[in-house]
Amino acid sequence: MNGARGQLRVYLGAAPGVGKTYAMLDEGHRRLSRGTDVVVGLVETYDRPLTTALLAGLEIVPRRSALYRGTVFTELDTDAVIARRPRVALIDELAHTNVPGSRNAKRWQDIEEILDAGIDVISTVNIQHLESLNDVVHEITGVPQRETVPDEVVRQADAVQLVDMAPDALRRRMAHGNIYLPERVDAALSNYFRVGNLTALRELALLWVADKVDDQLDRYRAEHGIAGIWEARERVVVALTGGPEGDTLVRRAARIADRTKGADLLAVHVTRSDGLSRTDPANLVRQRALVESMGGTYHQVVGDSVPRALIDFAGGVNATQLVLGASRHGRFAQIFSRGVGMTTTALSGPIDVHMITHDEASRGVRGDRPRAVLTRRRRIAGWAMALLGIPAITLLLVSAREEMKLSSGILLFLLMVVGVALVGGMWPAVTAAVAGFLLLNYYFTPPVDRFTIADPENLLALSVYVLVAVMVSAVVDLAARRTREAARASADAEVLSTLAGHVLRGEAALVSLLARLRETFGLTSVTLLERTGEPAPDDRSEPEAWRIVATAGGPPCTTPGAADTDVVIDRDLVLAARGRLLDAADRRVVEAFAAEAAVALRQERLRHEADLAGPLAEADKMRTALLAAVSHDLRTPLASARIAVDSLLSTEIEWCEEDRRELLATADESLVKLDRLVANLLDMSRLQAGVLGLALQPIAVGEILPRSVADLGPLRDRVEGDIPADLPEVLADPALVERILVNVMSNAVRYSPSGEKVLVTASSYGGDVEVRVIDRGPGIPRDAHDRVFMPFQRLGDRDNHTGVGLGLALSRGLAEAMGGKLAPEETPGGGLTMILTLPVATREHA
Repeated sequence: MNGARGQLRVYLGAAPGVGKTYAMLDEGHRRLSRGTDVVVGLVETYDRPLTTALLAGLEIVPRRSALYRGTVFTELDTDAVIARRPRVALIDELAHTNVPGSRNAKRWQDIEEILDAGIDVISTVNIQHLESLNDVVHEITGVPQRETVPDEVVRQADAVQLVDMAPDALRRRMAHGNIYLPERVDAALSNYFRVGNLTALRELALLWVADKVDDQLDRYRAEHGIAGIWEARERVVVALTGGPEGDTLVRRAARIADRTKGADLLAVHVTRSDGLSRTDPANLVRQRALVESMGGTYHQVVGDSVPRALIDFAGGVNATQLVLGASRHGRFAQIFSRGVGMTTTALSGPIDVHMITHDEASRGVRGDRPRAVLTRRRRIAGWAMALLGIPAITLLLVSAREEMKLSSGILLFLLMVVGVALVGGMWPAVTAAVAGFLLLNYYFTPPVDRFTIADPENLLALSVYVLVAVMVSAVVDLAARRTREAARASADAEVLSTLAGHVLRGEAALVSLLARLRETFGLTSVTLLERTGEPAPDDRSEPEAWRIVATAGGPPCTTPGAADTDVVIDRDLVLAARGRLLDAADRRVVEAFAAEAAVALRQERLRHEADLAGPLAEADKMRTALLAAVSHDLRTPLASARIAVDSLLSTEIEWCEEDRRELLATADESLVKLDRLVANLLDMSRLQAGVLGLALQPIAVGEILPRSVADLGPLRDRVEGDIPADLPEVLADPALVERILVNVMSNAVRYSPSGEKVLVTASSYGGDVEVRVIDRGPGIPRDAHDRVFMPFQRLGDRDNHTGVGLGLALSRGLAEAMGGKLAPEETPGGGLTMILTLPVATREHA
């Protein structure tokens, strides 16, 4: 065997029972038949006959044994597999967690060692064990998955094969007993293996494998330098400019994507590399939210050429279709420029380009009118220089006209024009240039003192002077304008960066967001208004038509009409600001804040709805668990009692006295269990409703314990008490304390090894008394300590005949109702200790 790393093949399934292990073993037999050295490192058959039968003929590497908390477990013997050095090792359950104390915490880490040794591994995993989908599966099924494997481990596998089965077929397998034991089938079919759950898990598995195949395809294209588009999967890219037509384009692109099942929708916005874009950030924010609400993704790229940037992006994501809006330029402008749409179509190659018409088409690109880029003082100074400086230079030159050449005059006038442009901008400079042309013509161009030019060379010189002066003025003015736009873009970027940080830090509360907006723009107040009814033509100033959702600052606006600046977010939401009238550039940034405020409002309302739905969901979950549990646990004692009573009433058999007593005892024991079950259910309902009656009084633990032990019935002999005589009294309800101790002690006895007694001790600590119920059973993992107190939980599902799983949940609730607590702790040397803490009774309570 060479030193190359082994290859990993993973069989992925949507749920237990789809046939992953069967497929793995079948592949092992196939390779064995070809002469490949194959061994079974570890396979879990779960006593499934068909799976067990496939182990025949395969060499099995013995497992290693591990002792944990008094119980012997078997695990994969990694060293033995490596020492055996087969060509292929079959190892089940990739996400399995090893027994504490093992060299590796997870089985996938054991498999990594085997792969590093040059051995190929075939393994299995279910979709619910992938780390990235763990919470999604929990939401779907309601069952937390504590054994997970990083997605990257499975993604890096050399082959991932989906083992698929329709939900109905899987449920039939379950009903036939091919997956679980018969006593667990009903519960599984009505819970985890519901058709809806299986369908959702199947879709997750299919999509995950599709993404894995997509990654493999991208990697193959990159490794082989394939730049062309492979239409293996429909991807629709929609180009957004930030204009108002973007909403139309997104919806049209979404409809195009919906025509093909599983198509991806991607939106892209191209920004200029100099950052001086005139796009409306509020439109982009709204359109991004629209894309994401339709299941798409939003992207932003930088490029000097918009068509080239679009084609590069579309080719990079292997897009098949590109959606563009029809040009907003007028027909006259289109004569001189092909436009983004036509240029992109020419460059598109195999990508289909859709040109979508919209209401904004051919209306022209409406932007803000160019504002004065210089202050009023500088503009006045520029005009003063033009009107006074040019005549002053003329007077100076006229006095030396005999010695001055025309070329020198042109240079001096040009210098003055540049100075005027630097101070006052383009139009004062153009005026100075024209005035200089006329004055140079009149005073310095032969024949002088006349507006005529005799020499054609002088005409050329003066014309070039005017042209250069105008060009220099335009360049200076453009530089000043670009400087101002860059400064404005930098300021807007800083404000939007602050907004983004505000959101990323989780400060999306409406009031906080509005306060940040008010501080940024120095406003008196900022208010988010919501329409209370249907829109009306004249309701902008009607207080009855609006209600205040949130406000920050001084007196709020009660209507949009009362605001200095109002931003319409949608049909029902308006952001109203007081303090000053915002200019167009500021308004664009405010619109971005407004869009984020609308998102924050929706998030708050969704959280509120989730908070309201949470208790209902918990109640529904409780009812479902209750029905599933009592369907068996109520039936068992009722059936036992009924059989005993029917036997006693039967006239066909004559029972002796001993048999009669035994039947009566059976009926009595069953009715006692039934009474205890009903009492627990009623008390749990009272606890949840907050109407449990308490009779708190000072009591001695030493007096309560014997009564609690006596209530255990046949189990009483397996409990041993050690209560100090000087233990202080506790403030509690005697009946409830007795109930708690009975539940905890019966649970401890149930899981203690045969012959081991449960020890009950007590001690005082500070102002509390701690009663400890100590067993030497297998214990429970630390991460499951809180789970044992959930209603209807039987940790590990070891025994479905011992009650509905209310005991510990009820006990903790009763303890907390009395001001105490019930908590688990590991028993030194193995086992579990339940600690009941109750407050010490003071003299005031006597």
